[in-house]
Amino acid sequence: MASQLIARPAKAVAGASWLYPFKGIFYFIRHPFLYPLFRARLLPCFILSLFILTNLFFWTYLPQVAFLAIFHGPLAWVNGAFLVLGESAAIVAMLFEAFFVDETLVDVFDAVLINEGLENFVASSRLLNLDESDPVKQLGKPTKPAIYSPFSLRQIVEFIFLLPLNLIPIAGTPMFLVLTGYRAGPFHHWRYFKLLDLSKSERKAFVKRRQLRYTWFGTVALLLQLVPVFSMFFLMTTATGSALWVVKLEEKRRAHQANENNRHVLPQYADDAN
Repeated sequence: MASQLIARPAKAVAGASWLYPFKGIFYFIRHPFLYPLFRARLLPCFILSLFILTNLFFWTYLPQVAFLAIFHGPLAWVNGAFLVLGESAAIVAMLFEAFFVDETLVDVFDAVLINEGLENFVASSRLLNLDESDPVKQLGKPTKPAIYSPFSLRQIVEFIFLLPLNLIPIAGTPMFLVLTGYRAGPFHHWRYFKLLDLSKSERKAFVKRRQLRYTWFGTVALLLQLVPVFSMFFLMTTATGSALWVVKLEEKRRAHQANENNRHVLPQYADDAN
């Protein structure tokens, strides 16, 4: 009894949505078959993000700190850093769309699903070469439009619109992170929604039932995106964590479907005379 009381909270914590971006980091590091995806596409973007971040800090950090000091005092140095990091993240997000990074994130997402035994799920929307040696090499051409997270001008505008929240002392930065995470969280499962072939109304209902969990996921993902230099690496590991969450969601969904099917199966007739 005591072990069950301990196991249930431990299981709930282990399955918390905010942990999946961190799980994605460790999973990515432990599975070298994912490394070529980082080297092939995101390494140039990594250099680009470093260039943008360096220039923003060099030209805009001190002026913004000077302005924030009017309201925040000594905290202006910290909040100014968050403001510049947020501006950098917005610029980098728009530029990465131009570099077609989304295709790489789809490959990361699908490769993790394949490695976790969901190759049939992935095969519904792309060709797979299952004779190859690792999940990345098994990925063939998509047979349907494959998007990890759709470009959303509204999301970018809202991101920029929410940046001034950082002007509010102490509470401003956490408010900015949570509100941005609220919007961004569900976009990390856009690929999953397409694999499930959900309609717009079904997608909204799915997200609504899990909105708090998506908000936490999106908030942690954004925090990792704000880490200087490593933002592009964390972009890939967040896609990895997103796929790991899907693995758990699919386990539950398929178990529920199996129970429903068993409930509707009529018992076979047995002749007691035998």
